Amino acid sequence: MRTVIYPGSFDPITNGHLDVIQRASRMFDRVVVAIARNGGKQPLFTPAERKGLIEQSIDGLGNVSVDVFEGLLVEYVEQQSGHAVIRGLRALSDFEYEFQMALMNRKLDENIETLFMMPRASYSFLSSHLVKEIATLGGDVSAFVTPEVRAALTERLGQAGAN
Repeated sequence: MRTVIYPGSFDPITNGHLDVIQRASRMFDRVVVAIARNGGKQPLFTPAERKGLIEQSIDGLGNVSVDVFEGLLVEYVEQQSGHAVIRGLRALSDFEYEFQMALMNRKLDENIETLFMMPRASYSFLSSHLVKEIATLGGDVSAFVTPEVRAALTERLGQAGAN
């Protein structure tokens, strides 16, 4: 069974993330969406809330599961019997950072490959940060996230957010 890990903060999950997950689910036997706990960031949603939102968003993808992890990604991939890591690339600026991370992960464990996937062009500009900013300013995020995520943003940010 070929397993791929798709790590990220997913705060919140966007349609761009879902595009990568859906495509990965067709290429691998098992996809684990791995929510990274990052003490350096101030997330809008708790790891448990993000997990719930992702699970609602991937309903129907039987070979995709969601988990929360802490620590080194390469150790988590090994614990999950993973064969590869998938990272989404939106722009050239993403590549530089992701390339460094992939090389460092390879140095830590040469058996783990990193695959880069680009989302559909219609999602190439999309990020969780931008979605949160638009929602905070009262903009409509329904084109960028699932209805469940939109509702969670509205609840968290109040009526002005996520209109």
